[in-house]
Amino acid sequence: MMLKNLKQLIFSLKMRRKKRERNDIHLHGSNNFCIRLNLILWRKRHRIFSFISAVSGCLLLLLFALSVFSPPPIATNHFLSHHSSVVKREAVESNFNEVFEVPASGGNLGRDLWSSSQSKFYYGCSNASKNFQTADVKTHPNRYLLIATSGGLNQQRTGITDAVVAAYVLNATLIIPRLDQKSYWKDTSRFAEIFNVDRFISSLTRDVEIIKEIPPKGGKAWVPRRMRVPRKCNPKCYQTRVLPVLNKKHAVELTKFDYRLSNRLESDLQKLRCRVNYHALRFTDLILEMGKILVERMRMKTKHFIALHLRFEPDMLAFSGCYYGGGEKERGELGAIRKRWKTLPASNPEKVRRHGRCPLTPEEIGLMLRALGFGSDVHIYVASGEVYGGEETLAPLKALFPNFLSKETIATKEELAPFSSFSGRMAALDFIVCDESDVFVTNNNGNMARMLAGRRRYFGHKPTIRPNSKKLYKLFLDRNNMTWEEFASKVRTYQIGFMGEPKEMKPGRGEFHENPDSCICQAEGVETIQNPTPEDHENENDRKDAIEESDEQLSIDEDPDWTDIDYLDNSGGFKEPPNLDSNVLTKQEQPEVEEFFSD
Repeated sequence: MMLKNLKQLIFSLKMRRKKRERNDIHLHGSNNFCIRLNLILWRKRHRIFSFISAVSGCLLLLLFALSVFSPPPIATNHFLSHHSSVVKREAVESNFNEVFEVPASGGNLGRDLWSSSQSKFYYGCSNASKNFQTADVKTHPNRYLLIATSGGLNQQRTGITDAVVAAYVLNATLIIPRLDQKSYWKDTSRFAEIFNVDRFISSLTRDVEIIKEIPPKGGKAWVPRRMRVPRKCNPKCYQTRVLPVLNKKHAVELTKFDYRLSNRLESDLQKLRCRVNYHALRFTDLILEMGKILVERMRMKTKHFIALHLRFEPDMLAFSGCYYGGGEKERGELGAIRKRWKTLPASNPEKVRRHGRCPLTPEEIGLMLRALGFGSDVHIYVASGEVYGGEETLAPLKALFPNFLSKETIATKEELAPFSSFSGRMAALDFIVCDESDVFVTNNNGNMARMLAGRRRYFGHKPTIRPNSKKLYKLFLDRNNMTWEEFASKVRTYQIGFMGEPKEMKPGRGEFHENPDSCICQAEGVETIQNPTPEDHENENDRKDAIEESDEQLSIDEDPDWTDIDYLDNSGGFKEPPNLDSNVLTKQEQPEVEEFFSD
């Protein structure tokens, strides 16, 4: 109580002093006031506790003086600082958006965009060796092999190529393969309506005996035994599984025949693959003629052009399990399509994209091409089906490359009429233009991309760009946090090993149809000619890392099923009966066979 009264006394004295010495109220004046107060209290020293209270009062006055003359509260500073950081961050982001301006020109990168370096030192070679037995020596009588291919045009092409090798391994006569007419593509075309059947037979006369139809047996139609071999079945696998049935039944039909032959074979069998794929298997004259017209019209518009194979159909995106930021609408639409395949696991979009298995969007492909040096004046021929999102999805690519063309824009409906009702024949036209283009680009690693990549390597290593999706996806996500120059530089670094250059992949890596290394020969003296430049030394580490990345990506993609949506699509209600021979597939092997049936 006494302390409270003392505080009130001190406060009243302070107020009286303040009126008399208004101009002296500051830190020093407060100290003088404390001294005078102490003198008063000294006179009353018999009140010891009052003295202690006076000191306390002095401290209170000091705090009061400091509060009058000090800056605003700390809490206010904290708020302003936080607000300033937000403004600064927004300004930085806005600045980066302004800096990341995609130039109209690709820039002068000091290299030829339209050719592969050192390509003149490599060439396709597929002649058989002296030890390779000819068809007239090794073909057994009454041993016929029939093949039922699977999927779209290019998937079927792999089956046709491998069918010839399988017939050679089995010493059998090959019947012209039957094309898939019931899968996703729903194309009713027969072999002779897409491929030149007579050339196919005559070109391979020395290798395998090929006939158009199986001869009758005792005047009656010969019903072959239907069966299936596992994926990547090697020659021993064929001799163990198929040959006993062939010897017993004399006629066997292998169904769902795509990627059913091992990727790694002896050199002569690999060269046989190349003779089939690059020389014997040619489109019909009608398709070739229309394809030639399309190429000529592209050449009339420009000296050089890019061909882009753009896989961005709703079915393919649904199958891949990728997500492109379309919210619940996209998830709902693609999720509904995905239910078509009961065997597909739950999708993990982030994991799929992180592993580089998501096709690039049209906009991402456009940015990649600009970063690689292709300007807005470049003409692009686009081979694609229905694009998910339509014109809205294509708009960014068209803005980057206004010279956006397709077979539908450079040919009339009347000219395309003989082909337009058949997906395989339309795909054949695109195949021709893409093959003849100066630069071929793909946003995926599907069948057409692989087949064309191998063909372009075989015929001169024409530039073939496949995205390093595993590295690029992170770059696309972060592009607004860097300048265009930084972005473009990283794209060029990541794409080393993905441009179709010679020796870009190690022998034996990837699908043989994409990397036919056994059929690529090297000119003499190439090592002495290929002296490394200073730039080569500077980028050597990046080059090695990129090639390892390329090999890793190819090893991941060796199973082609992720884009083979036609292979799993049974929406048409067609299901092939499992007519398997018990002598070939034992009980222990059944789970493996069922796995192949389920795909």
